[in-house]
Amino acid sequence: MSTENIAWHSTKITQKDRLQRLNKRPCIIWFTGLSASGKSTIANAVEQQLFERGHMTYLLDGDNLRHGLSQDLGFSEEDRIENIRRVGEVSKLFVDAGIMVLSAFISPFKADRQIARNLVNNGDFIEVFVDTPLKICEQRDPKGLYKKARSGNITHFTGIDSPYEIPENPDIHVCGYDQSIIDSSLTVIQFLKENNYI
Repeated sequence: MSTENIAWHSTKITQKDRLQRLNKRPCIIWFTGLSASGKSTIANAVEQQLFERGHMTYLLDGDNLRHGLSQDLGFSEEDRIENIRRVGEVSKLFVDAGIMVLSAFISPFKADRQIARNLVNNGDFIEVFVDTPLKICEQRDPKGLYKKARSGNITHFTGIDSPYEIPENPDIHVCGYDQSIIDSSLTVIQFLKENNYI
């Protein structure tokens, strides 16, 4: 779609104004990992702890956004790239509003995660790699997706017939299989404390 006839509308209230009012440091906390790695569960635990500490938060979950914002997309590589582009743009708006947004998405491609990172100021994007081996994710398989992918009923499934590009230098690395949910969430909280987000 061409943007030649579209102009950016400047507003009177800026991000700086909102940050001064809230006195908080917003950011994107981006959870990436295989399906069933524990991304959403850990993100939920982190959000609860942040909310209890008085922070304005919002959790964007992959399945939830497929019911609305991305309901027109399938699961081809092109559609998954577009899904992550949309999530990045929405996450950017939350940060501009002064809210800590937790985004839990497989987001298998490094380039797409980098695009999301580049949408916000340096330091406003925190990549959390939820590291759970494929074998364990398949054993969990809460929605039966791995089984369907193995049988050929689902194609382009990350980890089976589509790659997952492991983050080389994630800001936070948590173990999604032999570390408890609370310990994983506290790892994230500790990082936020040490880096003056909270």
